[in-house]
Amino acid sequence: MSERAAAPDEAIEEYASRYSNWGRWGADDEIGTANLITREVVRDAARRVRLGRVIGLGLPFDQNGPQNGNLGRFNCLRYSNVTGADHAGGRQLWHGEPFPHGFGYADDTIVMPLQSATHWDSLAHIFHAGRMYNDRRAAEVTAAGAPHCGAEALRDTLVGRGVLLDLPGSQGVEWLEDGHAIDAAQLDAAAEFGQVELTEGDIVLLRTGQLKRCRAQGWGGFAGGDAPGLSFFALPWIAEHGIAAVASDTWGVEVRPNELPDSFQPFHIPAVVYMGLMLGEMFDLEVLAEACAEAGVYEVFVSAPPLAVTGSAGAPPGPVAVI
Repeated sequence: MSERAAAPDEAIEEYASRYSNWGRWGADDEIGTANLITREVVRDAARRVRLGRVIGLGLPFDQNGPQNGNLGRFNCLRYSNVTGADHAGGRQLWHGEPFPHGFGYADDTIVMPLQSATHWDSLAHIFHAGRMYNDRRAAEVTAAGAPHCGAEALRDTLVGRGVLLDLPGSQGVEWLEDGHAIDAAQLDAAAEFGQVELTEGDIVLLRTGQLKRCRAQGWGGFAGGDAPGLSFFALPWIAEHGIAAVASDTWGVEVRPNELPDSFQPFHIPAVVYMGLMLGEMFDLEVLAEACAEAGVYEVFVSAPPLAVTGSAGAPPGPVAVI
């Protein structure tokens, strides 16, 4: 496909048709490209752990997060139901009596959109022309949730070989600028920089450095604004390498402003709706990038299944990488 000649509808329709996985893993499939993470992939990834160093990849869930109200999303609200002060003040009772032997406890409640910080999109998140992944009707997703393709379908996957593609590292800059479209050539260069070869079933950890910039300069328009990210035309590269998932340090994985005129997140349509590609957003890859550079190792073991929130369009994991 010529990037210059690509009209939005034609480009989306072509990629949707060419890279569709509808029916590939059966009519009941709800996890798309995560099917590529086989037991052998997980076993081999675990065997490659060298240092045993565990690095968290998730943002904290608190009021210092990136959300600004865009799309109705807000940062995590946490409040205490029961506190240590209650315990110290003798206000904690069990059936009307103090707990025996000086026992006390604390409890919390949170309220937050499931996609307010680090999260995976489930395959019930994006629709196109009334359909969702595996040719299901978008109208099936109601206020009661998604009867198919919710985050709970992913509870037993998204664990395996992670490959850090450090785009700023490979390009000799601190971070990529907003609007920087990452194409296949840049992805290949980042793999060469890390001396890694992509294999089927890999989880690509895509570092743009935007999170580092936001920590230095403030969140600004991180949530829904301009950003570096994958080019729409990088989709063939992902399909040809058999990538199971892409997790980035940006709000939406793909480049913003979007490349196709008069479009909104066009990469998501063929990628999520048709290919069934797992997309992770707002992953914190900064410490991992430093550790990989220090160790000279850019392949890691990743464990990042999302919380099994039934019927949800996405959910946060407790993601870690092990070098």
